[in-house]
Amino acid sequence: MKPARFRYARAATLAEATALLAEAPGDTKILAGGQSLVPMLNMRLVRPAVLVDVNGLRELTGITPRPEGGLRIGALTRHAELVASPAVRERAPLLAEAARHVGHAAIRNQGTLGGSIAHADPAAELPAALVALDARLQATGPRGTRVLAAAEFFRGLLATALAPDEILTAIDVPAQPPGWGFAEIARRPGDFALAGVAAVVHAGHPLTPPSPPRGGEGTDSVRLVGFGVGDRPLRLTGAERLLAGTPLDLESAARAGVTAGLDCDPPSDVHGSADYRRHLAMVLTERALLQAHARLTAAPR
Repeated sequence: MKPARFRYARAATLAEATALLAEAPGDTKILAGGQSLVPMLNMRLVRPAVLVDVNGLRELTGITPRPEGGLRIGALTRHAELVASPAVRERAPLLAEAARHVGHAAIRNQGTLGGSIAHADPAAELPAALVALDARLQATGPRGTRVLAAAEFFRGLLATALAPDEILTAIDVPAQPPGWGFAEIARRPGDFALAGVAAVVHAGHPLTPPSPPRGGEGTDSVRLVGFGVGDRPLRLTGAERLLAGTPLDLESAARAGVTAGLDCDPPSDVHGSADYRRHLAMVLTERALLQAHARLTAAPR
């Protein structure tokens, strides 16, 4: 199929891009890498009146190390750049590993970090990694720039907190703790994951466990995020709470995996049942935690 008729505009500046979005909010789409948008256009799942090409906006590119140890990453940064960047591999290796699992080489060369975030596919790797890393997302529109926590940005299936006249401009990633893990299962290399888990564990956790959190929230001493197991990147808060007052080891990782299966409500489709994805969440949580444990054990003290 071919896309429905639309007007194409190539923005020369960020101000021009936001002005074009404001002209027809809700009826305008941003074209960055196009790896998700173009197939949806061709199948007429989306029919925008205007397509705004932002590939010429250099202010949305670049990976900049921050003095406090984190990174600022432009929304137009390609997946392949995240994989290859020494700064990302050193300061946010979980993000580099997640990007390595995105699609095939051709997709990674074209797809952008901002595009993956804005598309908000619940099986996508990069949104889950950013939630696990407690990243902050910058969105710019006619009212200026605002900052959103990654955990609050994703609202549901292909739904985000981004206003119709806003565009993602940058992602701030804090300095990553040394303990991290990433595990996913896909039918074939390059396919979307049937299920996956990203884990971040702070360095002091195995030696001096923090006090368990109160109420129904998770804990930042361990952050576990599932993807492909809900309608958005899903904090596995029950498993996080279980680990909050317990040293991380083989036994606690296994128990956290069982709890993670209870945390999620996966969909059923032609690729796998809800029960199968729930089982994968259990297994992959344990794997990701054991990876984090191995890295923490190997890290200099």
